[in-house]
Amino acid sequence: MESQGALNDTGLNLPSLILENDDNFRKILPINSNPTCDCEGNKINCLSAKEWIKCQIGVWRFQYETRDIRDKKLHPATFPISLSKKIIELFSHRGELILDPFVGSGTTLVAANDLDRNAVGFDLNKDYVELSSSRLHTDNLFGKSNQIPIQDDALNIDKYLEKESIKLIWTSPPYANLLNRQRKNKSRRGDERKNDQFDKVEQYSQNPRDLGTMELTQYAENMGDIFEKLLPLLKPKGHCVINVSDMWWENTRITIHIPLIEELRKRGYEFRNTIIWDRTNIVNRIGIFGWPSNYITMGTTFEYLLHFIKQ
Repeated sequence: MESQGALNDTGLNLPSLILENDDNFRKILPINSNPTCDCEGNKINCLSAKEWIKCQIGVWRFQYETRDIRDKKLHPATFPISLSKKIIELFSHRGELILDPFVGSGTTLVAANDLDRNAVGFDLNKDYVELSSSRLHTDNLFGKSNQIPIQDDALNIDKYLEKESIKLIWTSPPYANLLNRQRKNKSRRGDERKNDQFDKVEQYSQNPRDLGTMELTQYAENMGDIFEKLLPLLKPKGHCVINVSDMWWENTRITIHIPLIEELRKRGYEFRNTIIWDRTNIVNRIGIFGWPSNYITMGTTFEYLLHFIKQ
């Protein structure tokens, strides 16, 4: 095991990086999960009424900032820190514990650090765990929270965290095997099509446990298995938000969000809301798919934020 130490408010040294999948290293983490704010009553977050009302609109937009990772060579599918911060602020209090079971480039952990939330992120890919760790070098000067990336299968998360300790599961998982193909840049024209991404497979890995290698039915079942094991870890009335996009595959609309919703319902989650993440302001270029005879919307212009709670 390789680790980078991080002192929590109990003075214990927490691992921030695990590079071996070994049961000897799978132990309950000494990480706080209780609120450190002064909120009273049954409030679900620390937001004021004015801040709360901004979250009621069902279509959200965000901007990237300089700390965001946009380089697909580092990670093929990232989301803005501002998106992650809004989800975390809406569904948790300061000091509570956030979980990202598919942490990728570590955006959830960066946002949690900004907002003084404890957070743990898991990923199969060693490179992504190292990338996540490198983005957490800036200390949270005003809080006592910890953010920990761990390399391990999401099916093993229950070996690291106490039951009813997580306030929010927030993640953007792989979208089945729909990235596991050569990129053809169909939204671009002329010489711009054959850029440095042309014919590249923008996949996370070829690990057979990687959800990004699975066809849709197998993907949904495996997601169900993972989230069924996570459900006991959620606090009563804890929240789960999953960022997912539908996609086109050989002129067929693949509605990833539908089997995902139904699978989590079967595993005990209550589906509450769909929020649309409108990405048109950050998409580099909108193509003319299907013109002039077949109407097709670009899947990259919007994604779904699926909100569940623990029943």
